[in-house]
Amino acid sequence: MPTEPAKLLSAVRVGVGVGAWLTPNLAGRIFGLDPAGNPQLPYMARLFGVRDVALAVGTTQTTGPSRRVWWQIGIACDLADAVAAYLGVRNGTLSKFSAVAAGGTAVAAAGLGVAAMQADDAHVV
Repeated sequence: MPTEPAKLLSAVRVGVGVGAWLTPNLAGRIFGLDPAGNPQLPYMARLFGVRDVALAVGTTQTTGPSRRVWWQIGIACDLADAVAAYLGVRNGTLSKFSAVAAGGTAVAAAGLGVAAMQADDAHVV
């Protein structure tokens, strides 16, 4: 049975992922990006979107050690996203708003992933 952090993170991943895939320009604007100035943004948003949906499916459709691996993969992706936001603001390719929005979302997702994984571990007999 999925824990509350697991349910929340999976729902957020599906919502963000489907939203990024179906409406990549809107998703970009929400994070302070400029779709008009970067015509490749929809492609990149869709790559991100399908990854998030795949992570949600992986954590909801597995159990035990397999699910733990999915949690670890998701946490690694989220932490890499946070580092990418930091690097983007540091090199000037992301605004401070975009870096905080994207990086903050990534750190929050990583935290939820850790909480979900720990809750799963606590339920293992």
